[in-house]
Amino acid sequence: MANHSSSHYPDIGALGEDLVTQWLESNSWLILHRRWRCRWGEIDIIAQREDDSGTAILIFVEVKTRSAGSWDAGGRMAIAPSKQVKLCRTAAMFLTNFPEKADYPCRFDVAIVCCQRKITRTNAIFSLSASGYYLTLQEYIQAAFEYSIDNQ
Repeated sequence: MANHSSSHYPDIGALGEDLVTQWLESNSWLILHRRWRCRWGEIDIIAQREDDSGTAILIFVEVKTRSAGSWDAGGRMAIAPSKQVKLCRTAAMFLTNFPEKADYPCRFDVAIVCCQRKITRTNAIFSLSASGYYLTLQEYIQAAFEYSIDNQ
């Protein structure tokens, strides 16, 4: 079996983000940015749509893509308080750079994606097959954590 360099393998994180992006778009979300970066960090997906009352809402989505049986509960444990603070600071910087969106209600969501080499039967919300991997959106947590952007 050949030992390939890391560049030979697909970016599993990007594939997980592709899956979540497709799912959000299929649920009428407009994707504004992918992997938006600033000095504080990176937000995987930033999207918006209007709620039932016609008010635009903005979501900052953290995508955690893991193989089955990962050590950190599929990525859930990776959203520690320190990560939440980092995401909030990054979101605050986004709103500073896009002041026309500064008054939108904001929410922090977390998407848990499972990545496998072969297709198995699951109760997935959404799935995608790419680059020899089978990805499933296992859980989408709306308002996964509360944190005030204003206090950053």
